[in-house]
Amino acid sequence: MPIGDVAPEISIIVAAVLALLFAAFAPRRMQAGSALIALAGIAIAVALLLAQLGETRFTFSGTWALDGASLWARLMILISTAFCILLSPGWFRTDPRHGEYYTILLLGALGAMAMAGAGDLLQLVIAVLLSSVTGYTLAAWHRDWALSVEAGMKYFLMGALANALLITGVTLILGLLSSSEYADIATALKLGNGLSPLLFVGFALTITGVAFKLGAVPAHAWLPDVAEGAPVPSAAFLTVVPKIGAAIALARLVQLVPPEFLGLRPLIAVLAVATMTLGNLAALWQDDLRRLIGWSSVAQAGYLLMAITVLGLSPDALTALLVFVASYAIGNLTAFAVVAHLRGRTALNDYDGLAKRRPVAAAALVIAFLSLVGIPPTVGFLGKLTLFIATIDGGYTWLAVVAAANTVASLFYYARVMGRVYFGVPPENVAVMGRLSCSAMWIAAITVIVSSVLVETAIVAFGLSQLLPI
Repeated sequence: MPIGDVAPEISIIVAAVLALLFAAFAPRRMQAGSALIALAGIAIAVALLLAQLGETRFTFSGTWALDGASLWARLMILISTAFCILLSPGWFRTDPRHGEYYTILLLGALGAMAMAGAGDLLQLVIAVLLSSVTGYTLAAWHRDWALSVEAGMKYFLMGALANALLITGVTLILGLLSSSEYADIATALKLGNGLSPLLFVGFALTITGVAFKLGAVPAHAWLPDVAEGAPVPSAAFLTVVPKIGAAIALARLVQLVPPEFLGLRPLIAVLAVATMTLGNLAALWQDDLRRLIGWSSVAQAGYLLMAITVLGLSPDALTALLVFVASYAIGNLTAFAVVAHLRGRTALNDYDGLAKRRPVAAAALVIAFLSLVGIPPTVGFLGKLTLFIATIDGGYTWLAVVAAANTVASLFYYARVMGRVYFGVPPENVAVMGRLSCSAMWIAAITVIVSSVLVETAIVAFGLSQLLPI
């Protein structure tokens, strides 16, 4: 059990503890100092992660996977978390004791990292529970605001059900295959051991539990409420970071099963269609921007499931998954950065004529939406392009056609917002949060464009990645 294999995770734990101790003893005016501690911990973790480049093995008695997929996912998780921290000091300026928030944020990121690196079903359960418990707290942070409490409660109730299904599924798999380690499960399935309808039920329940963290059908209902009611930094975090960890966790789980066994790929394809279609239809007539982004996040989870569907069927499936997850994270964080900079304004009426009062914020929001739709030259276009190519290559052309139709439909509700931003009648004044949030918004919007130039390099790097067990 070499401790160095989990050094990035240890640095996050140490930073979380230090941030909490600082918050406990620092005066109210210095609570934002915990953010600096959290960012320092993330910087150290990123450096330690980069030192693991090229590692491909199971460690800690087979419970932890060191491979390209988990490395890139954990790197995305840390960068996304750092960005959410940048949005937080201005948002919580009036909260006299918000230093503890950064500890919860770091522990939530740790749960997502643990999902990405899980090489054992029991490790996966622990990771999902850690991510869930911290998520409930982040969603309901504004205890005096009814919408925030409601978001936290809905997230908690949905999570309780989904986690129960996850544990039930893991129990069935463990009982039928006599092991919870992924390497042992993969070997048993290749030999045809334990194949039965009950094993399919076990995998289906486990997939449903992980789908909760993705925001995919049937465990999706929490996402729009959290997007609307959670503090904006929390909403940005919860709609992106757990998704990254869950995407790799679900991909690793599905890869255990050979494509010809159990019919899991068709099940994932059906979930993909249901998720993207429901998300887009529900977003069509939303009058609240944050709920619209929440339903959009549900739809994006459906697109993400396309890559998981063709794992083992297309050699580019893992690359497409990583590219799409990265492009989604950049676009979604940019949209929430604009909302945070505009002090959380959420009704669509509040965005009428925004371009006349706050042209930079308007441009950043439009860039984010164009990327989420998949319009060139944004990074979202290349993310969806690689996804569609891999899906067709894997023999699921019909799924790519359905996804293309959903993409066209999604343009309608994004266009509704963009039209109001540029052609609506502006209010007298549009208040903004501060310089830090403005800088974060600028960084995010520029990244959407610049990343499209770097996608080719990313595809090469992601193409060298592996997903254990091979």
